[in-house]
Amino acid sequence: MKETPNLEYVDNLADGDVGFRLKFIGILKEEFPMEKKEYESSIDDSLFREASEHVHKIKHKLNVLGLHEAYTLAVQHENELLNGNYSFKQEFLLILQEVERYLKTI
Repeated sequence: MKETPNLEYVDNLADGDVGFRLKFIGILKEEFPMEKKEYESSIDDSLFREASEHVHKIKHKLNVLGLHEAYTLAVQHENELLNGNYSFKQEFLLILQEVERYLKTI
């Protein structure tokens, strides 16, 4: 079964506080596109250590959005980047695109 982003964690964390929920979603929508762009730029420039730092930030948002398998892949990608290997690049980019599409719908 394919994972799909969701707000279950955010809703549980907000515990009915609509203002908190909206603020949290707003932060995700503001930060994620910038982090995605920075990651892509680092990858394009073969700055693997820098790219791993961006993956480190992004992976927590994946977890928050209920993408636990994607989080696991991000951990692997982060570690591989530190070794100069970007073999998970395509898979990770697909995840980022899916999250970006989802964030535009909420």
